Amino acid sequence: MRKMLSYMQAKHWRLFALSIALMFLQVFLDLKLPDYMSGITEKVQTGTATTRTLLRDGGFMLLCALGTTATAIAGNFCSSKMSASFSQNLRSRIFHKVQTFSKEEIDRFSTASLITRSTNDVVQIQNFVSRGLRMIVRAPLLVGLALYKMSMRYWQWTAATAVTVVMVAVVIVILIRFAHPRFRRMQKLTDEVNRSMRENMTGMRVIRAYNAERYQMDNFETANTNLMENEQKARNILRLMPSTNQFATNALTVVIYCIGAYLIASSGSYALGLAVFTDMVVFSTYASKMLMGISSLEMVFNMLPRAATSAERINEILETEPAIVSGTETEGMKKEDGTPDQGTVEFRHVSFRYPEASENALSDISFTAHAGETIGIIGSTASGKTSLVSLIPRLYEASEGEVLVDGVNVREYDCEALRSRLSYVTQSAVLFTGTVRSNVSYGRKTAGAGVKHGNRIPGAGNDPLEPADEDRLWSAVDISQAREFVEKMEGKLEAPVMRGGSNVSGGQKQRLSIARGVYREPEIFIFDDAFSALDYKTDRALREALRKNAGTATSIIVASRIATIRDADRILVLDEGRIVGEGTHEELLLGCRVYQEIAYTQLTEEELKIG
Repeated sequence: MRKMLSYMQAKHWRLFALSIALMFLQVFLDLKLPDYMSGITEKVQTGTATTRTLLRDGGFMLLCALGTTATAIAGNFCSSKMSASFSQNLRSRIFHKVQTFSKEEIDRFSTASLITRSTNDVVQIQNFVSRGLRMIVRAPLLVGLALYKMSMRYWQWTAATAVTVVMVAVVIVILIRFAHPRFRRMQKLTDEVNRSMRENMTGMRVIRAYNAERYQMDNFETANTNLMENEQKARNILRLMPSTNQFATNALTVVIYCIGAYLIASSGSYALGLAVFTDMVVFSTYASKMLMGISSLEMVFNMLPRAATSAERINEILETEPAIVSGTETEGMKKEDGTPDQGTVEFRHVSFRYPEASENALSDISFTAHAGETIGIIGSTASGKTSLVSLIPRLYEASEGEVLVDGVNVREYDCEALRSRLSYVTQSAVLFTGTVRSNVSYGRKTAGAGVKHGNRIPGAGNDPLEPADEDRLWSAVDISQAREFVEKMEGKLEAPVMRGGSNVSGGQKQRLSIARGVYREPEIFIFDDAFSALDYKTDRALREALRKNAGTATSIIVASRIATIRDADRILVLDEGRIVGEGTHEELLLGCRVYQEIAYTQLTEEELKIG
């Protein structure tokens, strides 16, 4: 928790200091009330009270009460403002940290857990900072001032009160030690509830198609029940706190009056007994306020275990070092004539293994894709096709060997400079909430950052994006064969796109995703099975349009069907993470057994004969 508080900025500490100052004034005014009450009691009992003195002392008591209320409101305002700003800053830290994570870190934490940590866990910290910190300061302040004032009366009462406070503190510490593990587990169970809900929402169509609603409901109920039972056990432990405080308050009151009765009886005179009685009334008021201050810690100790667990989980994110560290290179190698070497991709004896995996996903991969070439990659399921292309933009890091882009090892590149050279269209088309225009132009570069084919110097991460170019938008839509349906949509380029592209078909999503990659005008296109949802006619038309308009850009196309890559300049055949064939479609039909097996299942006899 102390590590979490180190993220507070100067403005947060200023607001916290102001709220503490207001709290000190509040406690001082609150403890001033018994002094005036003592004076009124003494004057009434001794017969020296007058209407004027009673009204004066009563007025001072009223002012103290109003002052206490005003300072409490002002302190709560400062505290709330501080906690809201701090939680905003904390969410930003988490978000920006997650942006630096590779797929390895994302997979390790899980998406559901990252969402919970940036929402629910931050709320727990915000609640603690807003109320818990003030209570932690207020209770010792109230107890200390009250004990100081009480020590001026009779030491017997002070000793009894001190013993009671120590006993209550010991009970609270014991209860917290039992409750803390429950609260730690509670956050993990919240992850499970979040995961179950997320899977249910994203997989709704599959769930209904397979009549699996009851199965999903049972899964959610199990996760929800586990969370509820764990929380009940934790709360049941903490419910002992109010009972402990109430017992301590009643017991201390009895002890104070018993000691008071003894002191009055042994005073020896009416005047001394009257003075003891007055002190006893004031002392019991101090003791009551002090124990009320300790009782307010009940809320803190309810929040503290969960906040501490949340702090640990957030610190896990903030202290995680990304497996992929950005380099410093922003330019590729030069050719012998001094011109940039653009669009070249080379693998040198590359092997790759996923974290915690027992075997390599790729082994000893070597090939070179020259500028302007179209390279097809095909293979059976789990042959390593996606793993291979994921190494080019450094979504994962190669375990062995080197991956070079434009003659430079990708490890040496500034990540922004590397990825500015690429357009990576994923197997699963991803669309964002917005419009057709915002989704297609999503690939635009930062303003003033250069021209097409990767000749840009990457700017700072907060540089403004260049304005979307209307001609380039329609050109990208044309090349991706998306004009057909975009022009029919209401608003055309301004037509709304729902979250995840839920208002367009799978093929339309894929074409818009391809249009986004084309709009970027990169050096290197990477299509990871990006044509799988297209019919053969659209697939062929799109590849022909891409070939005519790609210029000198290199295209690397991962495909599951031969028709998509049969016209490639070269085709790589993968099997169990190794290249088992390389050549043109005709050459592989003659000399690669794995390619032949794929071809026999996809092509007709006539197509096989004519190649």
